[in-house]
Amino acid sequence: MTDHALRLLRSDRRLAGLAAFPFNFDLDRAACGHVEPVRLASGGPLEVVAGDDTGGTYFVCPDGSVLYADSEGSAGIIGSSVDEALEVLIGLPGWLDCADLSPADGEEEILARVAEVEEDLREHYGIDDERAELRAALGFPERSPVELVGMLHAALLRTEPDFLLLNAEEGCAYRPLTGSGGPPLWEPVLARGRADLALLRAGDTEAWDAVAADPVRRRPVLRAAQFDRAAQDLELLRHLLRHEARSSSTDELRLAAVLVGLHGDAADLPLLHEVREADHDTHCGLGGVPGPGADGAALRRWAEELDASLFGTDPSDEPLLTWVELARAQGMRELARAALIRRLDEIVMNQGLLRRPGAPAVLDTFPLHALALAFEALGDPFQALRAQRLYAALQDGSRERASARLAQARLERETGRLTDAARTLASLRAVLTAPGGGAPAPWREADLGRLTAEEHHALALALTDAGLDGEAREVFTAGEAIRGELARGSAAAVREPAETAAERAGRTG
Repeated sequence: MTDHALRLLRSDRRLAGLAAFPFNFDLDRAACGHVEPVRLASGGPLEVVAGDDTGGTYFVCPDGSVLYADSEGSAGIIGSSVDEALEVLIGLPGWLDCADLSPADGEEEILARVAEVEEDLREHYGIDDERAELRAALGFPERSPVELVGMLHAALLRTEPDFLLLNAEEGCAYRPLTGSGGPPLWEPVLARGRADLALLRAGDTEAWDAVAADPVRRRPVLRAAQFDRAAQDLELLRHLLRHEARSSSTDELRLAAVLVGLHGDAADLPLLHEVREADHDTHCGLGGVPGPGADGAALRRWAEELDASLFGTDPSDEPLLTWVELARAQGMRELARAALIRRLDEIVMNQGLLRRPGAPAVLDTFPLHALALAFEALGDPFQALRAQRLYAALQDGSRERASARLAQARLERETGRLTDAARTLASLRAVLTAPGGGAPAPWREADLGRLTAEEHHALALALTDAGLDGEAREVFTAGEAIRGELARGSAAAVREPAETAAERAGRTG
């Protein structure tokens, strides 16, 4: 990975001019920046090195890879270095019209497409002599279009998750340049599980204990077994079920019980009842297990009903958050983050995705709440706030609206949007004090009131630290008014944060 060619272009105006025209890599456009503020979802600096005549921008990423973003909201990696990216741009003028090609398309189709694109360009200006001169000057070999398409395709596949480009202000992601991103999240998540499942099926006794004792490996194995069911798996499923029960009630515990039950062996009923009675959560999670005297057919019917309602045989039918949690456990945090951002963007652009099946007039906003929690678990409060703001805006009931705005204010404070947080708390107070019984009752005795007062005092401290003393006093005063309306126990619980806020704000209490 080098920037040898970039240094040559920067030092030689003749070469820089050739790169700018006809190959549309214009160093002078770097000073203009991109059409909007952008950042990588994974963090790290982006350096603008060139632009093109359509408003597109070439960025160098932290590892030296070149990311191209057009002016219409699409982006992708086009080379592992500036040298590699320039090889592609010079070797495939009009490369954007070839970005959807891959080696799988075959040499004939690739050559035909490239020839068509280049012939269209030649109608307006020369490219052949210019390409030969620039290649020679930069020291690039003469690669075939097939090889260059392969290089471009491999680069584009590396875009997600590490180089997912976001609008820095709104947080929405750029689309893939080729119109489709990488594989669905479940594929890389299941890969380890499938490998371990093959290991267990091979009869490696050491692997049986190593995999079963490790929840990070055990749960993907159970998911792999869900989508690749085999009669010979019963004994290993029993083994995995016993170990999963030690983690209390999980989705994978229910899955393991179902997979065991589907074999219809009544001899497994004692095991299932033992697992069910492990604790209160497992008792609730495995409700309906046939009694100890039931036969195999009854056990199979129970498992089939639960399988139909909760599981199935197609990984694409599983909820996204199933794969997000497993990905996070396996250390695939950026893959999980990218999948969540894509899902949130879909909902932001089309809230119809939240409509309840069979009741199209009703929105099910819980997925937004779940997305906010998932982003927080990944340590991304910015994206959590995006989801939480939309979730709060779509709440109808006063209790739901108040609780949602409280969480929104906290996330705004934690992301440094202090004046936004103050406005959100003001709207929350309006809900609590609404005439005509609109407030969620009895908020004065419930956690909602206590948490609301605490958030006011936390925000007052943050505003004071930011030098916004007037806003801090206003929020502090409002928080004290809320505290004054709380039941005695709740008010006492808020005394310490209130005193801290008073002291920091230069008050006497």
